[in-house]
Amino acid sequence: MSDATTRRTALVTGASSGIGMATARKLADLGFVVYAAARRVERMKELEAQGIRPIAMDVTDDASAAAGVDRIIADTGRIDVLVNNAGYGSYGAIEDVPPEEARRQFDVNIFGLARLTQLVTPHMREQGDGYIVNVSSMGGKLYMPLGGWYHATKFAVEGLSDSLRLELAPFGIKVVIIEPGAIETEWGGIAADALLERSGSGAYADSARRVAKALTSEASGPFRGSSPEVVANAIGRAVRAKHPRSRYAIGAGAKPATYARRLLPDPVYDRGVRFLVSAAGRRRD
Repeated sequence: MSDATTRRTALVTGASSGIGMATARKLADLGFVVYAAARRVERMKELEAQGIRPIAMDVTDDASAAAGVDRIIADTGRIDVLVNNAGYGSYGAIEDVPPEEARRQFDVNIFGLARLTQLVTPHMREQGDGYIVNVSSMGGKLYMPLGGWYHATKFAVEGLSDSLRLELAPFGIKVVIIEPGAIETEWGGIAADALLERSGSGAYADSARRVAKALTSEASGPFRGSSPEVVANAIGRAVRAKHPRSRYAIGAGAKPATYARRLLPDPVYDRGVRFLVSAAGRRRD
């Protein structure tokens, strides 16, 4: 129980790569006892070498999630920060994505997040303090073609988080939404591959080719993405703030894109999205 009296404790999901891995490292650097959760524990050897504690966890499995939270409480007696980062992008025309895949997208991106929040909330309420950080996306405020199921989950994260913020404020628990823009991770490549598999032929083939190239364009030119550390740094600032902002739009394109969405009427915004997707596709032809 020595950790409970000297250091705050954080749980970061989806920590085997990208934003989750960078966030686990950042919070450890800030002095947190960090538990890094992912299905692929073997990919967290470097984190373990840095003193970060890996946990095998599937956020869609209730027993797995509950066991992870129980372990943290048994080890440290507390949980101060939950970073709900686990998620993926399921792309494809809405009519092409099988119902079971659409359900899985919601299971990982929204229901897993919600269940972990339910599990940690009683402990934070007892402490009278805590931070729940939900990693959404600028895709929770805007949209692009062939990403309907993904955007639906991120819009849901935004709405759930807003309600949660009001519910938990009386107990001293802060709820923060992180809205990354384009980030240099494996996310885009995985989403693009799935898109081409589902909609790379047939009625949506041309659109699928262009959107896939837009998804993988973070590595070059004006579409270059930010590093995952940019997002990790924002999370680090949020969990140290007495009164954090409700939202942090962070990374390449996030602030201007979300601002434009607020200002522009739908027809104008739609034309802008089509232009950007086409430009990204042409740039990498």
